[in-house]
Amino acid sequence: MRRVIDSKQQKRLGAIPMHWTRIVLITLGSGLVTSLSDWLFAGDWIHRRFTYPETWRPGVESKAIALTSPLPFLTCFVFACVAARLHVTSLSGALQLGVAIWLIGPLPLILTNAAWMKLHRVFVTSYAAGWLVKLLIVAAAVAWFLH
Repeated sequence: MRRVIDSKQQKRLGAIPMHWTRIVLITLGSGLVTSLSDWLFAGDWIHRRFTYPETWRPGVESKAIALTSPLPFLTCFVFACVAARLHVTSLSGALQLGVAIWLIGPLPLILTNAAWMKLHRVFVTSYAAGWLVKLLIVAAAVAWFLH
């Protein structure tokens, strides 16, 4: 049986309701910006100059682009929900959360892949920096809209 908690009880318990409209705005805005930053850090210029052809699947890239385009929006949505749930709304707190997530997930994964796969160090550096920038962008959006 589920218990309904009114707003007075929420305040007393320290619970803050999720601001879904703001989370959607954070997701859409930062998702769009981080999609562009992904293109900058791992896009065509880097891809053509600092990668090895045998690493990539041959053929048209449009299917891969279509399948991965929603992922920055997913990252931004989950980050915003986690930050809201943890009550992280200050800029310094959100940036610290972004760096912590980067150190926990993307950085070790990218470095492990680089150790076992043939990836150029410029591409690895750019890819890792791109993930950090993505998380810091959504952190700044969280601080701006949820504060």
